[in-house]
Amino acid sequence: MNDVTARSAAKARGTVNRDHNDTQLALERFIPYRLSVLSNTVSRTIARIYAHRFELAVADWRVMAVLGQQAPLSAREVCALTAMDKVRVSRAVGRLIARKLVERATSDRDRRVSVLSLSAAGQSIYREVVPLALDAEANLLKGLSKQEQSQLDRLLDKLRDCAREFEDADPDGNPATDGSVD
Repeated sequence: MNDVTARSAAKARGTVNRDHNDTQLALERFIPYRLSVLSNTVSRTIARIYAHRFELAVADWRVMAVLGQQAPLSAREVCALTAMDKVRVSRAVGRLIARKLVERATSDRDRRVSVLSLSAAGQSIYREVVPLALDAEANLLKGLSKQEQSQLDRLLDKLRDCAREFEDADPDGNPATDGSVD
């Protein structure tokens, strides 16, 4: 089988050519692109639920979700947990504070750091949105068997771990080192 036939067969099977000899990117098969499209599609779908009813943007809900689960948190911790940049978190926090859904206080551990928590009104909205978000997740996963859902969960964890290693690598993609020589 020649290279062209092999690539055509792989494309028909939905597999991806990983030899990197091609000079074109098959975007529809490129995993980062596919994950981004899936994430955006799911986020928009779920956002329709809480945007209309609670007037929350995606970033607002993500901030509320981590605060509802782990508050009090600093803005830096919110950034890390949501994987959102500090500007996006800052704007969301500003909107939520203005709406009195989030409160800012000084950290008990370090008086130089402010921490965020849901207000009583924010907690009330959080308790209303969580079941709606879980229902949306269940609808998304209903097309998968329990075994496929477990497999997806394991694969997503593995991809997250690989992505963190890749993120920690130097700009040339070499693994980060601790400075020691073997």
